[in-house]
Amino acid sequence: MKPLPMNYMDTIEEFAKRLQCRILYRNDQHGILKIDNQADGINNLIIGIAPPILIMEQFLFSFQHDNPGMFKKLLQKNRDTIHGAFVINEEGNKVLFRYTMQLGNIDYNEFEGAINSLGLLLSEFSEQIIEFSKS
Repeated sequence: MKPLPMNYMDTIEEFAKRLQCRILYRNDQHGILKIDNQADGINNLIIGIAPPILIMEQFLFSFQHDNPGMFKKLLQKNRDTIHGAFVINEEGNKVLFRYTMQLGNIDYNEFEGAINSLGLLLSEFSEQIIEFSKS
């Protein structure tokens, strides 16, 4: 696997640091950063840099059984979410927040908007997320 251009990794890491995020993990070979921002409730946010896109994924909770009511509420909340959406993993047992953006013209304001949107979503919807995680 060919290493990613350093400028993408360095740029995204710099954006994260400007937002007071802590860098938990960096793998240039696979284009992965893991960050957190405790003030916004963001823990272990995975940022995948796969030119031409950047992918953010935040694990929210696991569930044991399909729950149509929960799925419906998550889809309804997606409509209010400015950036990103609730998604289910391939195995169908975890809910994540996922957001993608183009790397070619990414700037600090766009990255900040995505992080702020996730933080706002987590604060506004935290009680519901906690309830869903119990099912």
